[in-house]
Amino acid sequence: MNEAWEHIEIVRNKNRPTINDYIPMIFDDFIELHGDRLFGDDGAVKGGIAVFDGTPVTLIGMVKGRNIEENKRCNFAMPNPEGYRKALRLMREAEKFHRPVICFVDTPGANSGIGAEERGQGEAIARNIFELMRLKTPVVSIILGEGGSGGALALAVCDELAMLENAAYSVISPRGFASILWKDGTREKEAADLLKMTSKDLIALGVADYIIPEPMGGAHNNPGAQGVFIAEYLGQALERICSLPCDKMLEARYEKFRRIGLFGE
Repeated sequence: MNEAWEHIEIVRNKNRPTINDYIPMIFDDFIELHGDRLFGDDGAVKGGIAVFDGTPVTLIGMVKGRNIEENKRCNFAMPNPEGYRKALRLMREAEKFHRPVICFVDTPGANSGIGAEERGQGEAIARNIFELMRLKTPVVSIILGEGGSGGALALAVCDELAMLENAAYSVISPRGFASILWKDGTREKEAADLLKMTSKDLIALGVADYIIPEPMGGAHNNPGAQGVFIAEYLGQALERICSLPCDKMLEARYEKFRRIGLFGE
């Protein structure tokens, strides 16, 4: 078994901590806010205001369930357009009140159903990417488990991108990759290795900035310790980013994404 697939199996463990576990561990006085003011509320995206180490922050993240009923309520962590628009509404509010934005990413990808497409899924994701690139407040994103395609990127345009040690982040799922490239979804384990989707791969490629360590065997083996590791990283990241003038912060964010990828002419 290759290392990438081992990571996938760890992050898909049903007992792996989710945003619902981390909020009370890391933040105080969380107040959840609902709805996109256009269509409705999306259970796959949770957002609101919280206090981190004495500082008010805006918190946004994808929700994963541990059983079939929880997963039905959060659509198996696959956001709809109203989820992304809710996130954008909260980001703009954070900018207005000068609150840092903290995003927790954990999704196999955005919902690709007919209803989501009819309500403008592609536009909603593109709008988030566009707006985040110029949002005049610090943005930190953490990949907790799976970071799938544009559905993840819509909350991952940021000043610093961290990944939990076993997290995976890629342009497509391994099964989708195998189905397109080889017309054989059963080769997903082979595809996972080729996608270079592990935290180590993404640090080497310059996509991710930091790796947050996990307890031996994965975060589910010691959720309390994992919460401490995440809190330590967030404290350091916000100190680094908040010390920058706004124009320098936006310039660094732009350059961060311009450096990603190789091309030739």
